[in-house]
Formats: sequence, C-alpha cells, structure tokens
Amino acid sequence: MLSPPMKTKRSTTSAATPGSVRIIAGEWRGRKLAVPDLPGLRPTPDRVRETLFNWLMPVSEGARCLDLFAGTGALGLEAASRGAAEVVLVERDRGAAAALRGHVTRLGAGQVRVECADALQWLDQPATSRFDVVFLDPPYGADLLAPAWRRLRDGGWLAPQAYVYAEWPAGQPSPIDLPPWRSGRAGQVAHALYRCLPATVPTGAGA
Repeated sequence: MLSPPMKTKRSTTSAATPGSVRIIAGEWRGRKLAVPDLPGLRPTPDRVRETLFNWLMPVSEGARCLDLFAGTGALGLEAASRGAAEVVLVERDRGAAAALRGHVTRLGAGQVRVECADALQWLDQPATSRFDVVFLDPPYGADLLAPAWRRLRDGGWLAPQAYVYAEWPAGQPSPIDLPPWRSGRAGQVAHALYRCLPATVPTGAGA
C-alpha cells in the first residue's frame, strides 16, 4: 500500500497557521498550546470545536476518544479537558507528534496517549479498544476519510452507538455512508457528526 501524504491538516486556503490553539472548556480551559511551524498544519477553528462539543456534551464525560489525524491535537485534547477517560492521538508527522507529547506532559494529561503512526496502517492492526467518539480530520485532498471510516466500521474499533466526527471540503459529498446526526459548514469546510447504530458496528472487537 502506498504511504498517504503527511498527516498534518492542509487547508484549502492560504491562511497562515496560528501560533497556538486554545482549549475552550473543562479542566484546562483557556490554556494555549503552541502550534509547530509545519507546512499546512490546520487546527479546527474555535467556533467549530465549540459547536462540536456542544453536540457531544451528553457523552464527553468518561468517553474513550480517538483523534485519528491529530495534527495540533485540538480535538483530542479538548475532549480530555472535558472529562474523556481515554484519548488516543494518532499523528504520522514526527515533529507534530513530538509537539503533542510535549502538550500531554505540560498538561499532566495521563489519560492521553500519542501514537506516531500512519493512521490507516494503525487501523489495520487488531482493535485493542472500542471508541465512543472518533475525530476524523485528515489532510484535504488526500482521500483518507472514506478508507479510514471503512476500517473503523469493519475493524471493531467502534463502540455501540459511537459518534464519528468528520471534516471535508464544502461542496463535496459526505465520505461517510451514514446520515449525519448533526452537520454544519464554516467557510469552505463542511463538518458533520454521525451516530452509529448498533447494527453499524460489527461484534467481536477487543474490549
């Protein structure tokens, strides 16, 4: 299998990467985390994250979360701040992964683990956990959302009634073959939260 592009998130605009991301709410509310100066690194904007976590409010506390194309870690660390019991950040780029580990250390986030790995290859291993919430925000134009979704769905990575969040360029069809539970648009970015019915998730996954 050909290696996909760098897992930093590439914007469809030429806007510069912000120097930091801010945790919006929870234990680390207001904390700013430095964003490494890497080409195309694009954190999810504050207002989109706030909307997303309002949608997830009933399930955030105690959830097991996977941020599959972690980049800046804005989504996964926000989940940890809001009470997630376990967060796994998967990031291919070594520099970005090192920055994520630094954030975890500075925050004292013992429930967060960073995996420096190719996201699709990481999903090809036997599932060792079933996640309640999964964040999918890969580089635009890399065609990674659909194959990531199929591996999550078929590989036993999703808990019953799991939530899957995705971002992709507006104007393109949803890469996930489920009706969105909630959806929106911010500029040139479409985003949606999907709720997986029990029949969507194969049995036999690891506990």
